[in-house]
Amino acid sequence: MIDVARYRERLSLDLPTVERILVTFLREECRNAGFERGVLGLSGGIDSAVVCALAARALGPTNVTGVMMPARESSPASLTDGRLVADATGIETRRVEIGEMADGYLRQVPAADVRRRGNVYARCRMIVLFDVSAERHGLVFGTSNKTELLLGYGTLHGDLASAINPLGDLYKTQVSALAEYLSVPEPVRVKPPSADLWPGQVDEDELGASYDDLDRVLFRLVDDHASPARLVEEGFDERLVKDVADRIRMFHFKRRPPLIAKLSTRTIGPDFRYPRDASLSGDRPKTP
Repeated sequence: MIDVARYRERLSLDLPTVERILVTFLREECRNAGFERGVLGLSGGIDSAVVCALAARALGPTNVTGVMMPARESSPASLTDGRLVADATGIETRRVEIGEMADGYLRQVPAADVRRRGNVYARCRMIVLFDVSAERHGLVFGTSNKTELLLGYGTLHGDLASAINPLGDLYKTQVSALAEYLSVPEPVRVKPPSADLWPGQVDEDELGASYDDLDRVLFRLVDDHASPARLVEEGFDERLVKDVADRIRMFHFKRRPPLIAKLSTRTIGPDFRYPRDASLSGDRPKTP
């Protein structure tokens, strides 16, 4: 029998410390890159609401732009909840309809299913965000959490695209706890998580399990380095464990930059990681 209370305790956070670390992260990484402003997609969901609250604390509300980008199939509640978050944090907002932009391509592929259409919407939103970031001279803040990243639950060059991401090391259940601590409006916190890419979409339906169950499995596999067989012995559902382990392996390509074929001794990525590269910082280690 799985001790649910034990796992809740192990996944619990020192929330004031987490807030301080993430606020400092956003402020310092922005300034290190030469920026004072941030831009994010304000979806009306809990992840973007948490990033919005952190960004407002880090940079000041007037230096944060939340962009609401409804598609034709988007739920009106997403806009309503996005405005709740904006009002609570005091950030600047704008609304950009992406329907016509997406339709310019989708009319040419009328057989595209809802998943393909959803990916087009996600990538159109990133076109908007990065253009607003150029206009505002601000960095695009990511909103994908650790659960989504490990399970590959996101669109490459869509919602997975960003300059910096404060939530990538927080499981979904931890994001929910942080949202309550940051006083994210209750309607945003309690509604079923959804990417809102097509009518009736619910994350947990697509993933086949609740975030509570998924996070417990992920925590054991990733943070504890436990084997899938060990989890099954402990009472975890075998099918769920296999599905989660398979997704972690299958979607690893989404968690890394494009692979570059290595031909030189200074290949970008494995060998050359500016700005920490010693040869450019003046800190080249002395040859003994």
